[in-house]
Amino acid sequence: MATSVMVLMGGWSSEREVSLVSGKHTAEALTEAGYDVRTHDLGRDVPAFIQALTPAPDVLFNALHGRYGEDGTVQGLLELLGVRYTHSGVLASALAMDKPMAKRLFTEAGIRCAEHVVASREDALSGAAMEPPYVIKPLNEGSSVGVKIVLGPSEDMGEEDDALFGDVVMVERYVQGREITVTVMGDRALGVTELRPREGFYDYSAKYTEGLVDHILPAPLPPEIYEKAMRFSELAHKTLGCRGVTRADLRYDDTESGSGEVYLLETNTQPGMTPMSLVPEAARHAGIGFTELVGWMVENAACDG
Repeated sequence: MATSVMVLMGGWSSEREVSLVSGKHTAEALTEAGYDVRTHDLGRDVPAFIQALTPAPDVLFNALHGRYGEDGTVQGLLELLGVRYTHSGVLASALAMDKPMAKRLFTEAGIRCAEHVVASREDALSGAAMEPPYVIKPLNEGSSVGVKIVLGPSEDMGEEDDALFGDVVMVERYVQGREITVTVMGDRALGVTELRPREGFYDYSAKYTEGLVDHILPAPLPPEIYEKAMRFSELAHKTLGCRGVTRADLRYDDTESGSGEVYLLETNTQPGMTPMSLVPEAARHAGIGFTELVGWMVENAACDG
């Protein structure tokens, strides 16, 4: 059993502030559980980080979100150092963060995904990449950072749209219907949550501002759809080679002219651990308190090297 834990948080990605909240909440719970806990706000100074690891903790709890902390970069460093860490390993983290590559693997595994193309920022904004409705997404960001929904040709789009990230983006067919999400713990889905934004869509602001989205758990879905969402999420977790906890984002097209099908959008290998986050909520509904959840993640940490 691990006795000492370092919680790694902060970083310099676009999700830094969320990571700081996740890390603080996690550190408090692990301390309450009896672990010897210290925290570290990761910067670009690698020698300083290595020095902070002395004395070496039994486990490093990776509470980073976004690039560098979630894409296999930090995981690779921890593998070199031989430190056990939470969440997925190098390959699974890198694959999940690369949205087009992950979708290719999901499709080959038999998971239904929305049609997509990789296009230049210019083609995505001009409508040359795909007829609307579609969604423009950065290739490797999380928390809906840089996501833009284009519902029709009249959408106001300029070449200098500051909300977009990168010169190359993913353009994905917009799936009408309902937003749902599934937490996977180990290899088992804990349940399906439906997300109903009170206005707009489930963007970064909606995710982290209290009162903007209604969370309905368990999601009021037809039994066969509920089971399919669970199955797709578990299969995605296994296909990428994930470990620990992940969260899958899906859409259910139940519109009158729609397909009536479930589509997997992406798998998040390091979902938020803030008081508002979906994974702690799903775990709590399954009878697993937050302290028990993060303790389980610590005890199931690994180093593949």
